[in-house]
Amino acid sequence: MRFYFDYISPYAYIAWRQLPAIAARHRQAIEPVPVVFGALLGAHGTKGPAEVAAKRRYILKDVYRKARRAGLPFALPPSHPFNPLLALRASSLVLPGDAQHRLIGALFAAVWETGEGIEAPGAVSRIATSVGLDGEAIERAASEPDAKVRLRAQTDEALAAGVFGVPTVVVDGELYWGVDALELLDTFLGQREPVPAELVARWETLPASATRRM
Repeated sequence: MRFYFDYISPYAYIAWRQLPAIAARHRQAIEPVPVVFGALLGAHGTKGPAEVAAKRRYILKDVYRKARRAGLPFALPPSHPFNPLLALRASSLVLPGDAQHRLIGALFAAVWETGEGIEAPGAVSRIATSVGLDGEAIERAASEPDAKVRLRAQTDEALAAGVFGVPTVVVDGELYWGVDALELLDTFLGQREPVPAELVARWETLPASATRRM
């Protein structure tokens, strides 16, 4: 299961905490793929949920309710939106064993569990150190051009796969977007029954009888 995420999304945090149980149930491995949510939005010509005033308040309540229902702690970061690039690049580095998963979990916790945030100077290094990694080395590597190129390539790959938002899980070419889709992902992994191809083909060619003025 390829898990496309950005730390800026509280829904991605909830999904990250819930995915291991689904993966274990179906003997799946989770392959985390950090991407730049803002770049996805720009490519598709859409706004982020927090950028729409009427959605911003609703989303806070929705996320809080979902976190409580899942038994997860929830706190607000120091600011939002914020710049997640260094953390995303650090999470994209090739790390041994389960180190990448540990780092991702700690970075998500710093944003959405403790509210400490990941944007302050040295934050990524300190968080990486807290899970047994060489934080200074990771932060240095995450600042190198190779790390920037890797994150950009992952974002481009996500766009090529049809990803338009985070969190998105892709398995066997099927996309599951958002926390609410995790239940459907669980069902799919158990039954392997995607939406009928003929229905999708008809939807893609369905003519429009009305258009919205921009």
